[in-house]
Amino acid sequence: SLCCANRLQMSEFLSGQTAPLYCAAAAAAAYAGKRIIVGDGGEMPSDDCQKHGGDLVAEVLVQHGVSHVFTLCGGHISTILVGCKNAGIRIVDTRHEVNAVFAADAMSRLTGIPGVAAVTAGPGVTNTVTAVKNAQMAQSPLVLIGGAAPTMMQGRGALQDVEQLSIFKSVTKWSASVRRVRDIIPTMRKAFQIARSGTPSPVFVEFPIDVLYPFPIVKQEFLDSLPKRGLQAKVVSWYVHRHMRNVFGDGFKAVPTTPLPVTFPLATNADISAVVGKLRTCKKPVIVVGSQATLQANKVHDIAGAVKSIGSPVFLSGMARGLLGPNHPIWMRQRRGDALKEADVILLVGVVADFRLQYGRVLNRKAFTVSVNRDKKDLTQNQDLFWRASRNVQGDPGDFLLRVAKELNGADVGEKPWLDLLRKRNDEKEAANAKKGDQPTDFINPINLSFEMEKALTPKSILVADGGDFVATASYVVRPRGPLRWLDPGPFGTLGVGAGFALAAKLVFPDSDVWIIYGDGSSGYSLMEYDTFKRHDCHVISIIGNDKCWSQINREQSVMFKDDVGCPLLHTDYHDVAQGFGGKGLLLTKAEDAQNVLQQAQKVAANGQAVCINAYIGTTDFRKGSISV
Repeated sequence: SLCCANRLQMSEFLSGQTAPLYCAAAAAAAYAGKRIIVGDGGEMPSDDCQKHGGDLVAEVLVQHGVSHVFTLCGGHISTILVGCKNAGIRIVDTRHEVNAVFAADAMSRLTGIPGVAAVTAGPGVTNTVTAVKNAQMAQSPLVLIGGAAPTMMQGRGALQDVEQLSIFKSVTKWSASVRRVRDIIPTMRKAFQIARSGTPSPVFVEFPIDVLYPFPIVKQEFLDSLPKRGLQAKVVSWYVHRHMRNVFGDGFKAVPTTPLPVTFPLATNADISAVVGKLRTCKKPVIVVGSQATLQANKVHDIAGAVKSIGSPVFLSGMARGLLGPNHPIWMRQRRGDALKEADVILLVGVVADFRLQYGRVLNRKAFTVSVNRDKKDLTQNQDLFWRASRNVQGDPGDFLLRVAKELNGADVGEKPWLDLLRKRNDEKEAANAKKGDQPTDFINPINLSFEMEKALTPKSILVADGGDFVATASYVVRPRGPLRWLDPGPFGTLGVGAGFALAAKLVFPDSDVWIIYGDGSSGYSLMEYDTFKRHDCHVISIIGNDKCWSQINREQSVMFKDDVGCPLLHTDYHDVAQGFGGKGLLLTKAEDAQNVLQQAQKVAANGQAVCINAYIGTTDFRKGSISV
C-alpha cells in the first residue's frame, strides 16, 4: 500500500475538517490549477487490476537496453523497483543516492546506453544534484527517475513535497513531471531520446506516487475517505472521480515502447576533405582526443583503430585515456604544452579549450587548428580570447576520426623526426618522474607507489580516479590498459565518484579487476559503499593514498597564506572502516611491502571480497606549483 505518511495526508485532506475549504475552491481548481488537471480521461482499469505505473516504466527500460537500475529505496518508487525486477532488470541499491547516480553515469560512459537511477521524493531527489551536475558536465546521457508526492497533495504540505523540476532546470537538458498513467511510456521514450541526442546530458523524470501505484490502492485511498453526505460531498466526489479518471484513463492502453530516433551532428564531407588535405602535407601534427570521442561506446575499438591508422602523435584525456592501450608509440603522455606550441596542425577532437588547455593559450596561433565537437558552445570555447580555430567542425568526434582515417587510407601523416622528438621528450620526462620516486619521504613516496601499482595492473584492469593530489600524481604514472578502462569525474572535478563508478564498472565488466585510486579526503565520501560491494558481489580494490591531508589544497594555501587551516586530516584507519562494511582491509606503510600487499589484494578480490588498501604516503615536490582553482 501507499506509505503510511501519504495515506494519512490523503485521508486528512479528504476528511470533513478540510473538505469545506476544498469544496468552495474545487470547481475553480479543477480547471484553473496548473498542477491538477481533470478531464474525461478514457477507459478506466478494473477494480481488481494489479498492473501499475512501475510496470510501464520497466517496459520502456527493457526496450532501451537497460540492464541495471541504481537506487536507494523509498515508498514513492517501490512499484518501479518491483516492476523492473519482474522485467529482468537488476536492481542495485546503494547506501547514498548520490552514489546511485554516479553509478548510472559510469554505466552510460561504459556502454553508451543511458544509465538509470531511481530515487525517492524530496531528500532522495535533492541528494543527487551534485552527481547529476557532474554527469551534465561530463556529457553523460543518464536518466534520473524521482518519486513525488501525490498529484492532489502537491503544494499542500505533503511528505517530502518540494518543487523538484525547478531544482533540476540548470543541471539537466530536460525534465518532466508525469501526471497521468497514459503519459508514462511516451515521456520515458522522449527522455531517452533527449538524453542521447545532440550533446548528451542527464534528464529528470518525476513520478507522483498515485501515477505509479495500482488503481485499486489509489482508489481506496482517495475515494473511500470522501465525505458521504451534503453538497460538499457531491462536489468533492465529483472532482475526485474526475481527477482519478484523468490520472488512470487509458493508462494501460498498448502503445509503442521502442526507442525514438537519436540524432547528433556529423562533420560534412567538406570538413573531412579539408582536414585530410592538411594532414597529408603537414610536418608537425598533434591530435588531442577527449572524452566525447568515446560517446559511441560500441564503436570505441574501431575509433581506436582509426587513431592508430592516422598515425599522428596523439595526447589522450578523460575517457579517451587508454584508447590506444598502455604502450602505443604514437601515444604521448608528457610535455603536451610544448608539443602544442610547436605543432603546425592541431586537431582538438572532443576537447574543450578550458582550464585544461589553459583556455587555449597553449595552442600555437600559427598552426592550422581544427576544433571538433558535438556541442556548439564547447566547439568555440574561448576563441574570442586566446585562440581561434582555422576550422570549426560541429560533429561527433568518433565519427570524425573514423572518416578521416578512411579518407587518408594509410597515407603518412607528419614527419618521422617530429614523432621521434616527441617520443624522446616523453621518455625523458617519464624517466625523470621515476627518479623522483626514489626520493626519501615519510612512509611511502607516492610516485614510487604509483609505479608499484603500474606493475600490478593486469590487461583487464579498470582504473577509477577519485581524489586530488595523490590521484593527479598517479595519473602521470599508471597506464590504462585499453579503451573504456579509465574513469574520472570530468571537468567538474567532483570528489566522491569512486565507489559509484567502480560499482558500475564491475557490473559491466565482471571479469576485470577494478581499482579505485582514492585520496584520503575523497575516500570519506563513499567508503560506506563497501557494504554495497559485498551485497552485490562486486569485488573491487581501492588504494587510498593516505597523507593525512587535503594536499591538493594545502600545496597552494600554505604557500600563499602561510596557514594550513582546514587541510590537516589524521592517519585514519580507513582499512578498518571498509572491513566493517564487509570488505577486506589492508594497511601498507612500507615501500618494500607494496608489491606483496597489492598482489594480496588481487588474490582476495579474485576470491570474492572487495579490498581496501590504506597506504601511508609521504610528501614530495613532484606537483609543486600546481593549483586547485
